[in-house]
Amino acid sequence: MKMGRVVGAVVASRKDEKLGGLKLLLVRDLDVDLEFESGYVVAADSVGAGAGEVVLYATGSSARQTTLTEARPVDAVIMAIVDEYDIDGDITRV
Repeated sequence: MKMGRVVGAVVASRKDEKLGGLKLLLVRDLDVDLEFESGYVVAADSVGAGAGEVVLYATGSSARQTTLTEARPVDAVIMAIVDEYDIDGDITRV
């Protein structure tokens, strides 16, 4: 699992029929200080995330483990919207 921020959406009018109905979002990787890292991923959204939200996403075969993405050709899925996290007792709200 990785943490990232939704920075945009991907629109693909022609795609495999198994991708029909999926919202595809562009997610930029974050470090624990909520600073951008260099990586990006296009992820299927399974939780209704939107622009600017901090999310958790999974890649690889784990991306096909959600109800929405099971048996679909996806390599990344957003499966949580982050409210806060705790590092050594220091709570960060996002």
